[in-house]
Amino acid sequence: MSESKGVTREGWALLFATLRLQQRALLMGASIGLMWTLGKVSVPQLTRLAIDRGIEKNGSLLLWTMLILGAATVAGVFAGWRRYIAFRESRLTETMLRERLFAQIQGLHVGFHDKAQTGQLMSRASSDLQQVQGFVVNIPIFVSQITMVIGVVVILFISDPLLAAVSLAPLPFINISARSFSHKIHPAVLAVQQEQAQLANIVEESVSGIRVIKGFGAERVQQAKLLVEADDIRRESMKAARIRSRFLPAIDLLPSLGLVAVLGLGGHRVINGDMSVGGLVAFNTYLTMLIWPMRNIGMTIAFAQRAAAALLRVNEILSEVPAIADPTHPKPLPVAGLAQPVGAIRFDNVRFGYDIGHTDVRVLEGLSLVVEPGESVAIVGATGSGKSTITRLLLRFYDPQAGGILLDGIDLRELSLSDLRRSVGVVFEDTLLFHDTVSANIAFAKPGIDAEVVQRAAKLAGAHDFIMELPDGYNTPLGERGYSLSGGQRQRVAIARAIVADPRVLVLDDATSAVDPTKEHEIRDALATVMRGRTTLVIAHRPATIELADRAVLLDKGVIAASGSHHELLATNAKYREVLAAWSEEKVGE
Repeated sequence: MSESKGVTREGWALLFATLRLQQRALLMGASIGLMWTLGKVSVPQLTRLAIDRGIEKNGSLLLWTMLILGAATVAGVFAGWRRYIAFRESRLTETMLRERLFAQIQGLHVGFHDKAQTGQLMSRASSDLQQVQGFVVNIPIFVSQITMVIGVVVILFISDPLLAAVSLAPLPFINISARSFSHKIHPAVLAVQQEQAQLANIVEESVSGIRVIKGFGAERVQQAKLLVEADDIRRESMKAARIRSRFLPAIDLLPSLGLVAVLGLGGHRVINGDMSVGGLVAFNTYLTMLIWPMRNIGMTIAFAQRAAAALLRVNEILSEVPAIADPTHPKPLPVAGLAQPVGAIRFDNVRFGYDIGHTDVRVLEGLSLVVEPGESVAIVGATGSGKSTITRLLLRFYDPQAGGILLDGIDLRELSLSDLRRSVGVVFEDTLLFHDTVSANIAFAKPGIDAEVVQRAAKLAGAHDFIMELPDGYNTPLGERGYSLSGGQRQRVAIARAIVADPRVLVLDDATSAVDPTKEHEIRDALATVMRGRTTLVIAHRPATIELADRAVLLDKGVIAASGSHHELLATNAKYREVLAAWSEEKVGE
């Protein structure tokens, strides 16, 4: 119970901290709401005077009618203005939080994303932020209704203290019910939002993995998972609904008891001549005016609980500290020149392992490797030997647990991440293209670059010819992840993207794996052109691709076991021959 209260307090603290960022505008909305309140509470008083003076004493009904119309107009105008301010500030809050959350998600290290569920992140960026927006939009309305309640209560006690005390006797019970409701609804709302995130994750996985699902005929498997999550949402939602169903009737019933008291006691006073008809009508009108604000107070409390719960979930991401971050004082990379070639790489006794299920799975065990500027090195090893891990460490997706990696003599941890990743271009084995035009995908690292540069890169990557055969050439939009292209075509576009980036170090992480062997020659010459004079790491299995490198190194048991030209290692190293033979047999088996 104490833990639940602590979570509730933390959620409220986050909510108030968020609102403080816009306190000036929200206070403005509250001030506008106060003017609305003045207009609203004036109407019953003017109605009382219209009855008592305009009807019973044959006064000017037109005057009182115009005054009532004027008060109603003031209330209407300020109600619209209040609503505008409320929506403006709520959308601004939602936008600010969404931008912060998106920037945080992009800034978090790859290790976080390896473990995080995409659906959970999407839920926080969508439905959770909508909960916050839904509460903020109610704040100016809530404040104005609170002031109206206070104003009405004051007017009622000034008009007739005894009748006011009798009619307002149920109000303390409403407050008690509201507090009880607040404590009970919070865990129920949090449970609903967590289940919605689980459902979003199932939907996201099903959409992104639709080809695998259809390939295995597993539609019913995913449907069963979705039904489980949908039922969980229904179950948790019904728990929250039962809590609300016990609370909201009290909001409706308790003020009605006051109305009954006013009609009974006030009616007798009118009959006895102790109260005017206009006074009774005004008293009843004021009491009726309390019903919706009191009901809305309960609804706003529910909105606030949902917003606090949502902010707790959002803050789980915002409070995550990136394991990989820029140094306090980053060093600049040396500028390339005739007397100073760039692109030197040095792995110095690097040790690294992945944290899988709280177990350190060791991959590299003291790897040391030096690559000279402009040199190309092929890294060859069995599956799981750590070849792709070298790429991830070079990009600082992870930091080594021991040892260091230097680029042009500077430790990667001393460089800004933007400088490092602009300097190292990678063509991954698993090519990802975006839902955009071919040209935009190629120019991804340098949007707005000249079309001639894009076409030159495509020609070097052997992609120009097939691009020109597409319906709109370079302006052809690609489907999600570029699946409208073949695997080889996607990788050639990815190679062109790396060429446009013009990095000082190029990494080809099994970049020709999806290219049909009969088509490999189409990009081999292009790769050789791109690699010439540029430091390149070639992670490959195909002999034809390995031969493009100046030398090859064999990665075995987390260290460099052998180094030499491809033909030298074939002639002298049994392990090297074994790795290439195993890959060939695997491809034949496919």
